[in-house]
Amino acid sequence: MIGITLAYDLAGLMFAAIAWRSARDAGNPKRLGAGLFWALLALSFLAGDHLGDLGNGVLVLALSVLGGFGLMGRGTEAEAPKAEREAQARRWGYWLFPVLFLPPVIALAGTIWGPALTWNGQPLVDPKQGTLIWLALGIVAVLAATTLYTRQRPGTPLRDARRLVELVGWAAILPQVLAALGGIFALAKVGDAVAALVGQYLTLDHRFPLVCAYTGGMALLTILMGNAFAAFPVMTSGIALPLLVGRFGGDPAVISAIGMLSGFCGTLMTPMAANFNIVPAALLELPDRNAVIRAQVPTALLVLAANTLLIQILGFPK
Repeated sequence: MIGITLAYDLAGLMFAAIAWRSARDAGNPKRLGAGLFWALLALSFLAGDHLGDLGNGVLVLALSVLGGFGLMGRGTEAEAPKAEREAQARRWGYWLFPVLFLPPVIALAGTIWGPALTWNGQPLVDPKQGTLIWLALGIVAVLAATTLYTRQRPGTPLRDARRLVELVGWAAILPQVLAALGGIFALAKVGDAVAALVGQYLTLDHRFPLVCAYTGGMALLTILMGNAFAAFPVMTSGIALPLLVGRFGGDPAVISAIGMLSGFCGTLMTPMAANFNIVPAALLELPDRNAVIRAQVPTALLVLAANTLLIQILGFPK
């Protein structure tokens, strides 16, 4: 049976190849630091289960030191010449755009019909992680097909992968770190501390202040943590479930769904959300990396206010 380790192994092999190319890049004066950073990240994917808690903790600290103290540097991996890219654009036109939709289509098809595929009486793909596994398989299939179709050399995707990853730099690991931080907060019972603070400073006799505390807290905690999924268990266990649902009889589905959207408002306003705000600025090589955030703040605040009103109106059965 194909398990989720397949996706981890594919990611680990990619980062291992990037580490090898980075360490051998003579044009990067910090090539050893860059190579070590991506090698450690590859190790976390390939052997994280075997390192134990202490080993993984040391690995994360090492990654933090390499990224935080600027020991990585950016390599000299360049794009294909402009003339070559323009010639390819004229040749292929828009025919390559449908390929972008194939990985999610394969993931969706695998999720729906994949459980029917068996091998020796067992599911071919682990049904508990089917979506992620089929997405990984779809990416590999599309990558291989497009490389052959466009007649590119096998090393071209890896070259461009390294160039893009090094543009983002250490921020590439923020989603992993922040997701882990959310789990730590939940285990540390931060939600109980939030509930205690709310009970101490807000009246529990009126619903609207608690709704504001929930939506505003989701946005604020997401700003600090960079991940609404990490903020969700903390604020939902601290305010939404015990107070809005338990005390005022709110609809948990409506309140939780809109609460998550409130967290996404915080995502638009923080550089900690690397995949939304840092990555686009880095890939486009914008001179002002915070311009994306400033452009999003007014929309985020309006949506946050609308979410607060929606919970107040729709979240409580009459």
